[in-house]
Amino acid sequence: MPGEVRTRWVVCMTAAMMVVEIAAGVLFGSMALLADGLHMASHTAALGLSVFAYAIARRRAHDPRFSFGTGKFNSLAGFASAVVLALFALLMAGESVHRFLEPVPIAFDEAIIVALLGLVVNGVSVIILRGQHEHGSHVEHRHDNDHNLRAAHLHVLADTLTSFLAIFALLAAKHVGAVWMDPAMGIVGGALVACWAWSLVKDTGAVLLDRQAPIETMETLTRAVEFDGRFRIADLHVWTIGPGHRAAIISVRTSHSCRPEDVEGLIPDDLEIAHLTVEIRSGAGGT
Repeated sequence: MPGEVRTRWVVCMTAAMMVVEIAAGVLFGSMALLADGLHMASHTAALGLSVFAYAIARRRAHDPRFSFGTGKFNSLAGFASAVVLALFALLMAGESVHRFLEPVPIAFDEAIIVALLGLVVNGVSVIILRGQHEHGSHVEHRHDNDHNLRAAHLHVLADTLTSFLAIFALLAAKHVGAVWMDPAMGIVGGALVACWAWSLVKDTGAVLLDRQAPIETMETLTRAVEFDGRFRIADLHVWTIGPGHRAAIISVRTSHSCRPEDVEGLIPDDLEIAHLTVEIRSGAGGT
């Protein structure tokens, strides 16, 4: 897919910097640096899931064992990652509170150098994804991958912000003596990771539990099917089965002689219905 190579590069850079920052945070005693590294871990997981989805979709695209395709692999992995990230956030918050009560020495110069390196990596990632995002906005405006790309772009921007916070905390602690700023930024970073984890739990959980599509989608589909009065929808189910793909079961009543294909032809393409089942019921339908 377009942009997959760029996304892989960003994942590799972010993952490498994540390991460096987490290790440096532990070695140099900086909670701000550790929080930044764990925050990058959350976004590494998110970007990595997109790459994983590309790969599994290609390898298992024609595997008959998956009734609706392999799109939910992405959501399953995302849900598991979100749970792990939530645990990381709790550990970060607990350790930061402990550092408030019992401060530890911080190797400021080394920690600041690592934080600056993280800022540079995040800046490069923003440039890479911005070019991909702008291309995707023109080529795949209606596709879910475009939304994923926008989200990835925002994730990297958020990483850049936390890098600034880490640098600010370390500089404040070194030059002003505000050592409390370092664990404070640890708590802020933990909160950001927790928010991202909760958002990921909600989004992936909705897909795994086959939550009904948004009301706007349901209303759009209903208007399209009923617009000329031939059909009246008796029952409707629409749910997500993977990024950019939905399944739908539509039961319609009609007094006209028709085939399921007649209903299928009324479904707008931009609703991205990949699997459609239509039931025709004889009875009071259109006028």
